Amino acid sequence: MQELRTSEQSPLYETHRSFFPVTQNLIYLNHAAVAPLVKPAAEAMTALSADACHFGSFHYDRWLEAYEKLRVAAASLMNASRSEIAIVKNTSEGIATVALGIDWRQGDKIVAFREEFPANYFPWIRLQAKGVRIEWRSINDPLNAIDESCRGARLLAISFVNYLSGYRIDLEAIGEICRRRGTLFFVDAIQGLGAFPLDVQRAGIHALSADGHKWLLGPEGCGVLYIRQDLQEQVEPVEFGWTNVRDYADYASRDMTLRPDAGRYECGTLNTIGCFGLCAAIEFLNEAGIERIAGEVLDRSRRIAEGVLAKGYELLAPWSRETASGIVSFRRPDLDSRLAVKRLRERKIVAAPRQGWIRASPHFYISPADIDAALAELP
Repeated sequence: MQELRTSEQSPLYETHRSFFPVTQNLIYLNHAAVAPLVKPAAEAMTALSADACHFGSFHYDRWLEAYEKLRVAAASLMNASRSEIAIVKNTSEGIATVALGIDWRQGDKIVAFREEFPANYFPWIRLQAKGVRIEWRSINDPLNAIDESCRGARLLAISFVNYLSGYRIDLEAIGEICRRRGTLFFVDAIQGLGAFPLDVQRAGIHALSADGHKWLLGPEGCGVLYIRQDLQEQVEPVEFGWTNVRDYADYASRDMTLRPDAGRYECGTLNTIGCFGLCAAIEFLNEAGIERIAGEVLDRSRRIAEGVLAKGYELLAPWSRETASGIVSFRRPDLDSRLAVKRLRERKIVAAPRQGWIRASPHFYISPADIDAALAELP
């Protein structure tokens, strides 16, 4: 796993806090659900809204530029090519594109994981109707067990970070297994992209999907799908509209030749205002530096883990630098997690109740003092 380097520079929560007006109102520990917009994203969307109000599509060339800038920024974030980035509505659409776009054969095997969020669970289950076999594993299984499951598997699907426990997988280790076994490697990256380094080339990832509204600090309804260039001929578009084709700008053309890049998975008009916002958010993260962001996210999650243990709570997953993320889930047998979250909310501290656990998920701009204040308010 790539080592996260520390920095002697001023902490990002000091230098970048002003980009998050939410800090004036709340202690926000719910980035694993919906994150507050980072200021540049909000400003970009506001500017586009005003321009569309006053000029309609007169500046349409700027819209096209925003789409391209988003592809470039997302590619830079994950070390991909812009030709491998499609703009999608959400993580689920990206997953469905891969799950339904592959020409599955009777007897094909998929390796999947029991703890997944439904978005990375249901699409693979539905393939059983086509004769595809699912071999289930746990994210806590040793690598040698996952390796054995990948024997003869056509695809492995896993989340970068588990939505509930916060367990962060070793992408490079899983990628090495898939590479050696000839297994396609799909990653649901929504709970890690924007908070931790992710290199699709180094990890050998074939396809990846993530929405913008969590750790990427962008809006809902706009996300990115990465499909490696050499895989695109094997994944057919499952939604087909006027922009899937190469000559989509020529309205008189009836040539259905697909676009030569991941744009072939974009089936119509894009969420333009979302693209403006998500592009600004990703550019902000790229400039801040993902490795520095990761170090601070880990520091905040460690502070929460240690603090709740000291107050008598149990952790869903033990905290370790190798597997921790920005998500910490904890509970106490005598306490209803929903009531605890309600109490925090009344004190303007935002967390989430999830399956009997209290889930806290701070991003890098949340300060240690914020964490301590939230811990002090826990029963």
